[in-house]
Amino acid sequence: AAKLLNKKQAQKNNERPLKHESCARRIQKYVTKKLGEDWIFLILLGLVMALVSWGMDYASAKSLQAYKWMYRALHPNVPMQYLAWVMYPLVLILFAAIFCHLVSPQAVGSGIPELKTIMRGVVLKEYLTLKAFLAKVVGLTAGLGSGMPVGKEGPFVHIASICAAVLSKFMSIFCGVYEVRHMSLHTFDFLVAACAVGVGCCFGAPLGGVLFSIEVTSTYFAVRNYWRGFFAATFSAFIFRVLAVWNKDAVTITALFRTNFRMDFPFDLQELPAFAVIGICSGFLGAFFVYLNRQVVLCIRRHTALSQFLTKYRLIYPGVITFLIATVTFPPGFGQFMAGELMPREAISSLFDNYTWAKYTGDPQILGKSAAWIHPKVSVFIIILLFFLMKFWMSVIATTMPIPCGGFMPVFEIPVLLHKESHTVGRHAEPWHSNFSASSPTEKLSSYN
Repeated sequence: AAKLLNKKQAQKNNERPLKHESCARRIQKYVTKKLGEDWIFLILLGLVMALVSWGMDYASAKSLQAYKWMYRALHPNVPMQYLAWVMYPLVLILFAAIFCHLVSPQAVGSGIPELKTIMRGVVLKEYLTLKAFLAKVVGLTAGLGSGMPVGKEGPFVHIASICAAVLSKFMSIFCGVYEVRHMSLHTFDFLVAACAVGVGCCFGAPLGGVLFSIEVTSTYFAVRNYWRGFFAATFSAFIFRVLAVWNKDAVTITALFRTNFRMDFPFDLQELPAFAVIGICSGFLGAFFVYLNRQVVLCIRRHTALSQFLTKYRLIYPGVITFLIATVTFPPGFGQFMAGELMPREAISSLFDNYTWAKYTGDPQILGKSAAWIHPKVSVFIIILLFFLMKFWMSVIATTMPIPCGGFMPVFEIPVLLHKESHTVGRHAEPWHSNFSASSPTEKLSSYN
């Protein structure tokens, strides 16, 4: 393609290609050609997205730490604690909504439906621009740092696609084949790889990213895109986890949500039907989640007066939802019955705790973050059930806010929660595993960690 383009330009300018070129000119052309190859592009795409993902996780984690510190610093003044618990996420969510509206309204939402539309040949203006990238990154960081039940997988697929489109234009200075005009076939291949990178740098799962890219482009998936998606997603996931090790968030490169289950005898055969039931229930609950989310959106759109009012006053809808969710999860209030003080990632990490809460009788504080699930007067099964019901509807309405957000992380809690409940009533009936020989509770906790 590059040769044909050069030949066409030479014929148009009535110039003949030089037969004898200098050595420096040949070296320059060779280096330029190599820099414009696909694997260089994929490495740059994976590196940029890994840095963006780690930076957003770092910023949102610091924001959540400030949130928890502010809440605890006001103890025992409960009214001031409530004010801080509600106002902090409210300010961040309203900032995200205003920033996206002013910079790029196309950054609102997940971005995956628009990306599917683009991959089917429809040209959507302003969806793959730097303005949309900036609005998406800033708005998503604020949303994740607010503690609201929203995820980042969908927006990251959109962000990776923007990076692919911008990088393809940048790489056009090295090789003309990267010129982007009306969504050429080569740009389509890079967008498919970007879908895999978006998932890989979120969860460190390159294979899951490739499968997701196939799902997004299920109508037609070229075989040549398998290696592009896998290579870019693997490189991005590797860099993402290396940055976590460098920041001392992890000892070595491991899974994002690591479990501590026994590997010598992980499950009994009679537990396989329970796993199947968990999968079936999760499928039905996922379909019900999509149905409720759709009904909420349609309900607002069908009422013309309400839709016009919310369009005119854009901050009312996200403000009311954030205020409602923050009020429900307030720890001294109803939040004490649904582990409300745990942020989304903390809840998932504690749900992977290999400990039978129902059999616990000692001081819950030695459990660390898992102590939020134990109440002195309420059964842990009631708390898990309330957490499931409240998080379900809160995630449904939170993902309808006009900010960059996805629903994977909140929905991911559902099967983990179902597994935790079955694990709590399952064969692990002892408070501590038999291979822990420490005598004191503190020593046992250290051995467990």
